[in-house]
Amino acid sequence: MKTYPLLENLTFRAQNPIAEPLSVDEQGRVLRFMLEPGQAIREHLVPSSPFYIVVLQGEGVFTGEDGVEQTAGPQTLLAFAPGEKHSVRALDEALVFVGILHGVPDKLYG
Repeated sequence: MKTYPLLENLTFRAQNPIAEPLSVDEQGRVLRFMLEPGQAIREHLVPSSPFYIVVLQGEGVFTGEDGVEQTAGPQTLLAFAPGEKHSVRALDEALVFVGILHGVPDKLYG
């Protein structure tokens, strides 16, 4: 068993959000995302996997393929279907969330 302290040693960058791989293998990926207030991750998709997000800290605006914006904060789980376009924008405080993908090739989210 491995343990990952999800809210320790957070790193933020003024220019761009950070996507830190926590666990990567042929079965899938777990990434920790850290966004400064106001930072955004532009619309993109994961073609071959659902993408699950668990918000740990802060609030963000998450948008799915339908274009509907939803504000989500700590203890919220969001689920995007394989191939569903999505984006995120941090609100007035730092946003930290974990993204979970199934068996995604190294070239994505690397």
